[in-house]
Amino acid sequence: MSRRYRGNLAATIIMVAADVAAFILILWIVLWMLDANRANDLVEWIHDMASWLGGWAHDIFSTSSDWARTLLNYGLPAAVYLVVGHAVAGRVNRA
Repeated sequence: MSRRYRGNLAATIIMVAADVAAFILILWIVLWMLDANRANDLVEWIHDMASWLGGWAHDIFSTSSDWARTLLNYGLPAAVYLVVGHAVAGRVNRA
C-alpha cells in the first residue's frame, strides 16, 4: 500500500471514498468528451453514478457550450470531493 494510504483506518476509508468519487466524475468527463456510446451499460452506469455524485452542482454555471457545462458540472464536484475528503481524512488521521 502506498504511503498516501497509511495511517488511521477511518482516514484511509474517507480518502479512498473521496478518490473513487472524484475518479468516477472525471471518468464521466473523459467519456463525454470522447463521445462514448451511451447505449453501453458501463457508460450508462458511470453516467448515472456521476450524475448522482455531482447532482448538487448541476447548473450552477450556465454556459452556452456543452463541453464547458459538462466540465463545470462534473469537474467542480470532483475537486470538492478531493479537497474536502483529503482535508477531513487528514484531520481524522491527526486525531
